[in-house]
Amino acid sequence: MIRPDLADIPAYVPGQRQPDALKLSSNEVTTPPLAAAVEAMSRAAAGVNRYPDMGAEDLRAALAEHLDVDVDQVAVGCGSSALCQQLVQITATPGDEVLFAWRSFEAYPIFARAVGAIPVAIPLTADGAHDLDAMAAAITDRTRLIFLCNPNNPSGNTITQEEFDAFMSKVPAEVIVGLDEAYVEYNRAGDTVLATEAITRHPNVVGLRTFSKAYGLAGVRVGYAFGAPDIIAALNKLAIPFAVSSVAQAGALASLAAADELLERTEETVVERDRVAEALGARRSQANFVWLPAEDLAERLGTTPAELAARLAGQGVLVRAFPEGVRVTVTTAAEADRLLDAWREAGL
Repeated sequence: MIRPDLADIPAYVPGQRQPDALKLSSNEVTTPPLAAAVEAMSRAAAGVNRYPDMGAEDLRAALAEHLDVDVDQVAVGCGSSALCQQLVQITATPGDEVLFAWRSFEAYPIFARAVGAIPVAIPLTADGAHDLDAMAAAITDRTRLIFLCNPNNPSGNTITQEEFDAFMSKVPAEVIVGLDEAYVEYNRAGDTVLATEAITRHPNVVGLRTFSKAYGLAGVRVGYAFGAPDIIAALNKLAIPFAVSSVAQAGALASLAAADELLERTEETVVERDRVAEALGARRSQANFVWLPAEDLAERLGTTPAELAARLAGQGVLVRAFPEGVRVTVTTAAEADRLLDAWREAGL
């Protein structure tokens, strides 16, 4: 009754939960949504007996103005992850290839396999960056889609404009490139490529962003994609009907209207991530987390990612362990202090 290949598809693993623990395992913000967003969502919740606007027309119009693009260049989805999945669905069929760096967002290979496509994972460089030369060399006549996570999750590295331009010169025009910018609001590297500019120069580039991170709306699930109208039209064709709730649309609209105020909150995280990286000996990041590679943990602390996560959990702090390393979300100064206290108490 069930497709036999599903047994080979890994399940998406969310950040660990533990009552009363400090949860630094899911890259969430610790501050609640703005009062205006809460009020807007509360009003919308009173009308949830009705279906939401399936086309999210008001939100798309606001995003188009925010991005300085036309409305038909914007799609809204149930988180940017849903739009990543739709990108795979509109480009790949069984036997086609989807390229991405690894480790990167762990849903990329899941989305590829869900349509019968072949996930092609290209290892990051030793310092955690996309190996764009190797990715370009891996493009074949079966390649349909390439994901570039920028800043990369979980290493926190960014792709420079020069690197991106050199890479795009090697990408066939018929291959779509998804620039996944879920953490772009935390980026302070001035030479980083931005999807808002890339889509004007490359019709095969699609930008992907979310309200889940810096905007603090992870619980209502809303993200957006922007690019060429024909690609956006295809994305919308495969969207689940009414997937973005009226509550999510209201919260996103109110948050977008207060974008400057919301993004001021990112400054504390930017300051704290450098302090945390210094204290933990972690890699510097342009996102709201820092990264401890497994080889560094073994050399400096004689431990593994799983062991480190368990020791911190024993002190009431949850971080995310991968085979390749440990990702630690950075939020506020108070929570950073609690993390560093737990680090010391764990004997690290």
